Amino acid sequence: MPLDAAPCPAPIRIGNRTFEWGARTYIMGILNVTPDSFSGDGVLDPSRAAERAARMVEDGADLLDLGAESTRPGAPAVTAEDEWGRLAPVLRAVRAAVDVPLTVDTAKAEVAARAFEAGADALNDVHGLRRDARMATVLATAGCPAILMHNQRGRPTSGDVIADVHAGFEESLRLARVAGVDERVLILDPGFGFGWQPAQNLELLRRLGELRVLGRPLLLGTSRKSTIGLVLDRPEEERLWGTAATVALAVEAGVDIVRVHDVRAMADVAHMADAVVRGWSPPQ
Repeated sequence: MPLDAAPCPAPIRIGNRTFEWGARTYIMGILNVTPDSFSGDGVLDPSRAAERAARMVEDGADLLDLGAESTRPGAPAVTAEDEWGRLAPVLRAVRAAVDVPLTVDTAKAEVAARAFEAGADALNDVHGLRRDARMATVLATAGCPAILMHNQRGRPTSGDVIADVHAGFEESLRLARVAGVDERVLILDPGFGFGWQPAQNLELLRRLGELRVLGRPLLLGTSRKSTIGLVLDRPEEERLWGTAATVALAVEAGVDIVRVHDVRAMADVAHMADAVVRGWSPPQ
């Protein structure tokens, strides 16, 4: 679908910034607050986390995503208390160090509520409000924006990747509406790598443009993921260029935010792809 043929969602205010969808592709930097991140980049020390956050902002991050529980397949479960114990000091340190919006990557309502009180600007729920029955109510009470991801893990498939993603989105949006969440502040993530086989992940990338008919901003997170490793036969630390290819394709498909580890490199990729797809003129 051509970019100018799809509906352009209204801007969303996240923290102190307004995100104008369709103007350019925004960069979300990943800040893992875990000892077992699949990419090996977890940091638990608040000072180090604040330094890394500041560096990401210097490198071009428009917002940062903090998560204190690994979402890799097979990762051990973490209690809400342990998750908050990891997240709280880092969130406070990062909040003091940078002025970009901060999202908290959690599927637990208790952690989300505490994070909003401590200065988080938005929720990033990799279960799209479907795991914790209290999450939609917490989100409605906070009045904050949220990224709702479709997670295919453990769910039956129709054989059509995009149909399954649509069905997941509809369920998440229904839960939001019932709880009184303003649908206009919701961003959707199709969940690349969450319950799909590698060929299905590639199909999802090919058909991303079909999701824009929903009229909501789209976020995509492909950074360093295993499908890239399988295609290229590369370990996590050597998947930069494979990730770059997926980011460029996401921009061409009209994705609004890309969630990445390597902020500086992917900001360049997105900027260049935006210049081709969205248009560019030299500065005056």
